[in-house]
Amino acid sequence: MTKVAIIGSGFVGRAWAISFARAGHEVALWDGDPAAAAKALGFIDHVLPDLVANDLVGGATAAELRARMTPVADLAEALRGAVHVQENTPEDVAVKREIFARLDALAAPDAVLASSTSAILPSAFTEALLGRARCLVVHPINPPYLIPAAEVVPAPWTDPQVVERAAAFLRAAGHAPIVMKREIDGFVMNRLQGALLEEAFRLVADGYAGVEDVDIGIREGLALRWSFMGPFETIDLNAPGGVRDYAERYQKIYAGIFPSTQRRVDWSGEVMATVEAERRKLTPADKLVARQAWRDRRLMALAAHKRRVNKDIGN
Repeated sequence: MTKVAIIGSGFVGRAWAISFARAGHEVALWDGDPAAAAKALGFIDHVLPDLVANDLVGGATAAELRARMTPVADLAEALRGAVHVQENTPEDVAVKREIFARLDALAAPDAVLASSTSAILPSAFTEALLGRARCLVVHPINPPYLIPAAEVVPAPWTDPQVVERAAAFLRAAGHAPIVMKREIDGFVMNRLQGALLEEAFRLVADGYAGVEDVDIGIREGLALRWSFMGPFETIDLNAPGGVRDYAERYQKIYAGIFPSTQRRVDWSGEVMATVEAERRKLTPADKLVARQAWRDRRLMALAAHKRRVNKDIGN
């Protein structure tokens, strides 16, 4: 059984633990807060029955998955024998530098050292390390046990073989790696999501549409296709002659829209009063936790559906 070390057992770390345990790995959970790993396992115990009910545990029982996860108090012990190390500490470059220096010193020389950071470039915290060639970012779209995509982002000095090892490791665990050729602020997912959010805030701030109408446009429109194909395949199938035909037919429309997108709306400015008021009408503040649980149950059902349809129709 291959060992994975989860470094930082909070919101993201506990989700990775489920994903890697489901893939059959032995998972060691370590956190600088001695109580964090136990709290993570408490959350995992709560969520496993729903995963089992949706057949999202790779045929294992909840007890079998739980037995693969062990809280470890000593960092060196957590790293001992691990072939993949997934770091999940706070989004602070100083914290990342400190923990990666410790990981590089203690982990086996051939272990891949991956960070879950969503915003910090790998070059910002790995440059001074002796083992910097085995360091990179593996950023999940949380929770990774329900959403397969994960960004694999190399620093300029990351060994290409390490990038491929990390991507292969993710694929074997049921993930869909987004393998970047080089680093850029925001990686892929935040840049795509950011572009959409920028336009969503502009439409509301300028009085063109309400919050729920924007959400309907995605939820009941674009996302139906996007749940099983990306934007390039979408346009490739939306014109008789494929992607080039689409560009020739419709590029002028988007070129006309583009100038009006070249200004930012302050998300925390005046528009937030409108956005928050409309959202609180739909989901009161005291119902947010319940709605988050509803979201995760829907994601479980969607994951189960996509897996079944992939078998029946193909992907």
